Amino acid sequence: MKSLTVTLPATAAAPYDIRIEAGGLARLGEQVRAVAPAPSCAVVTDSLVGPLYLERAAASLAGAGYRVLVHTMPAGEAHKTLATASGALDTFLNARVERATPVVALGGGVVGDLAGLVAATLLRGVPFIQAPTTLLSAVDASVGGKVGVDHPAGKNLIGAFHQPRLVLTDIATFKTLPPRELRCGLAECVKHAIIREAGLFAFIESHVGKLLACDSAAIEELVARNVAIKAAVVMEDPFEHGVRALLNLGHTFGHAIENVMGYTGIAHGEAVALGTIAATRLAAARGEFPPGDVGRIAALLEAIGLPTALPGLDVDRTFAAMATDKKVAGGRLRLVLPTAIGAARVVQTGDADVPGIRRAIASLSAA
Repeated sequence: MKSLTVTLPATAAAPYDIRIEAGGLARLGEQVRAVAPAPSCAVVTDSLVGPLYLERAAASLAGAGYRVLVHTMPAGEAHKTLATASGALDTFLNARVERATPVVALGGGVVGDLAGLVAATLLRGVPFIQAPTTLLSAVDASVGGKVGVDHPAGKNLIGAFHQPRLVLTDIATFKTLPPRELRCGLAECVKHAIIREAGLFAFIESHVGKLLACDSAAIEELVARNVAIKAAVVMEDPFEHGVRALLNLGHTFGHAIENVMGYTGIAHGEAVALGTIAATRLAAARGEFPPGDVGRIAALLEAIGLPTALPGLDVDRTFAAMATDKKVAGGRLRLVLPTAIGAARVVQTGDADVPGIRRAIASLSAA
């Protein structure tokens, strides 16, 4: 097992551990009991993950003395809504949970985000446990306390910061991931490498085959290195007032693409890959990023099997959708742009930047 501790400012939350362990779900109950003792435990999962792992997780929790309450939501980003969250709240309130009752998110990023919002609002806040079952959620969404749901106006526009008491990643669950979902997780890993660690980028380049084959040693190394990056950024900036914004590389473009496509036909990691390409091309056009490294990044994403083009993408609608992003401040869009593989900065854009942004979007359609 690999483990690290996230230590936040006292005003943010108590420290919590991130544990990475093959077969860790078998010990879920004892680990939750250690950080959130209560008579009951509430579990949120979805219609895909539940049939695979709910029985194992629930048995472990029951073995630790919990009365296990379960809410199973429909799978998919389209169901990451206030209505779905309200259904989970109904389930747990009708079961008469207490303020000590932990909410366990058993699933991917959608389940984690929604269950976290449920935990943040249920009885004005109850303990939250992340048990991610996808690479994407393990390296990104499960760490840092961002929780929420989507709105027709944009992705993740309704939410809160609610840090978990524990993150338990059982990497054995990744072996049941569809290949597309594994590739989407790798998109976030590439993003972390671009903003923070050139060595991680080289590791992914040299281990693509093993990572796509879900080799346990390679995956454990990948998750640990990515979580270390995410945790370090979160510890420095728990509420995204500064450096944490760097984690949004590719996301402003990507979220807009998802919005334009109605959150169908494209996975989040695929949209992030496209957004990363757009951001690197914009940075290169500004003379702030080596053009050759744009090709290197595109080559790695393509080797993973991620898209680097989206023919037919509507430039006008995508640019308009970017204006609704949470990172807009004073009417000006903030974008994360790489300066090298391993470094990035936040750029506050103005009217003069609009043509370049539009050309970056158009490059995805024309590529």
